[in-house]
Amino acid sequence: MNIILLGPPGAGKGTQAKVLVDKYGVVQLSTGDMLRAAVASGSELGKEAKAVMDAGKLMPDNIMVEIISARIAEPDCANGFILDGFPRTTAQADALDKMLEEKGLPLDQVIEIAVNDAVLIDRINSRVAETPEAERRDDDNAETLKRRLDVYHEQTAPILPYYDSRGMLKKVDGMQAIDEVSIQIEAIISAG
Repeated sequence: MNIILLGPPGAGKGTQAKVLVDKYGVVQLSTGDMLRAAVASGSELGKEAKAVMDAGKLMPDNIMVEIISARIAEPDCANGFILDGFPRTTAQADALDKMLEEKGLPLDQVIEIAVNDAVLIDRINSRVAETPEAERRDDDNAETLKRRLDVYHEQTAPILPYYDSRGMLKKVDGMQAIDEVSIQIEAIISAG
């Protein structure tokens, strides 16, 4: 079972991915974790990724797709994987589709966790109010979230029509309680 979870920052993609990992024995693939592992491996691909990261540039799509390709070939991905930070652009979605096709792997579900921006901002304000200052992340605030939402709407949201035009995009109401969102995702997977 190979799934992409889409949605704005704070929508609960990571939370829902963990539910799916526990239920189905699939692997959650974080692009950040994969990049760090590639760099740590010292492989040629890892060295390329490190040079890009050290220069403070965005990772080129071809390197990111190669890293994902190598990662999904590992034995722990035999039951499937969940991508929750990739693809972020239509070019990445297209490159991912081509790579999966070359490997003969299906993309079983593309699920959007839809949440209103105002709700996300309310959530982060509540979380900040409830979290002791010493435990807060520096980027865990409404201003940072607003910038991340702008980037999401400008760069990532355009992939929704990409998958919708292929009849692959399913949407769940991410403004519901965590358990209810999980039930909606389970219904999509079961129907899949």
